[in-house]
Amino acid sequence: MKITGIRTFLMHVGQPDPANWASDQRSGGGASKQFGGTRNWLFLKIDTDEGITGIGECSGWPRVVETAIHDLAPLLIGEDPAHTERLWQKMHIAMMGHGMLGTVGGGAMTGIDMALWDIKGKALGVPVWMLLGGKVRDRIPIYSHANTPERALAIKARGIKAIKCGGVADPVRKVAALRDAVGDDMDIAIDLHGPPWLTPADACRLVRALEPYELMWVEDPIAPENIDGYRRIRDAAHVPLAAGERSATIFGERELIEKELVDVIQPDTGRAGGITQMKKIAAMAEAHHIQMAPHSGSLGPVAEYAALHLLAAIPNALILERLDDDWDGRRQTIVPHPQQVDGLIAVPDGPGLGCDIDEAFVARFPSNGNVSVPQSAGAYNPGTDNEHLYVQTRQSRRTYFNR
Repeated sequence: MKITGIRTFLMHVGQPDPANWASDQRSGGGASKQFGGTRNWLFLKIDTDEGITGIGECSGWPRVVETAIHDLAPLLIGEDPAHTERLWQKMHIAMMGHGMLGTVGGGAMTGIDMALWDIKGKALGVPVWMLLGGKVRDRIPIYSHANTPERALAIKARGIKAIKCGGVADPVRKVAALRDAVGDDMDIAIDLHGPPWLTPADACRLVRALEPYELMWVEDPIAPENIDGYRRIRDAAHVPLAAGERSATIFGERELIEKELVDVIQPDTGRAGGITQMKKIAAMAEAHHIQMAPHSGSLGPVAEYAALHLLAAIPNALILERLDDDWDGRRQTIVPHPQQVDGLIAVPDGPGLGCDIDEAFVARFPSNGNVSVPQSAGAYNPGTDNEHLYVQTRQSRRTYFNR
């Protein structure tokens, strides 16, 4: 079997209602059906001379990643898609001249690698999880997003047993309200989004203030580049830490794992380097007793399928981030759409990844931008959003660190 071509499918995706997304944005009334945001999903298909087609998904600035995919395509044409490891290394070496592999290169390789695993599974007539060593579990637990008690209770009513909220504004007060609403039988995580303006000293104080609420984890408490700062936070508070979504490959996740700076590693299923790398990251984490919870808050449904196969096959899987009601079009994009029952999704049993996209539906939503505009987020204090990206210079410290 030989690869004959690669096709890409870039679509502009409707924005979730901010009340339903761990983003700290202010709800705009019906925002989930509007297209004023900048979310894009990028899918690709790899065709072969035997008529088998593999599907993948990429993140990490999708409009730019699409160009990288077409640049990599000539390296793959004529190759046997079964040799996933060799092709991954071939792409990696080809990009070395562009500097360290970041999320753009990682995103391109992720979608390609995902599609190669899909082809291999289809050719052999087995699900991808079988190629990864077989199933450790039949169902994958999920968590959803909630910024308000009302949203949290609605999620709880659906049988989902864990939620995550955004923590840029009033984190302690928000977590306290959520805990009061859902009680002790629902896990809560908080995502601080890796803000450069939050110093390690302040992050230590904040995480200590969150200790009484028995969180599932505190995610990205400081900027991802500040590796040493994670050690200070770990030593200061007894709350599980999670990070890793903004890095790519085993090399990007290595320090967090080897230095045991996190309790939960969160490689992004759309840009970590593909199933080939995700499996290796999971093995590295297992050796350090670190659990794995892939990031997928802004990803599309094909990446979700890849994550389900991976989590089925690794022993240290914790939980999967899942937004199944973020945009009405999600269910029309993928065939079939995975269903959750009592907070769990059954592991797919079809050959390969076991899914496909509706190409005609995707084509109805062409991309028209892919860079976030900070002042539109509503997470910035009035008058500060134009000073510097992420800078929250006018936060009231007494409000921020207290309930």
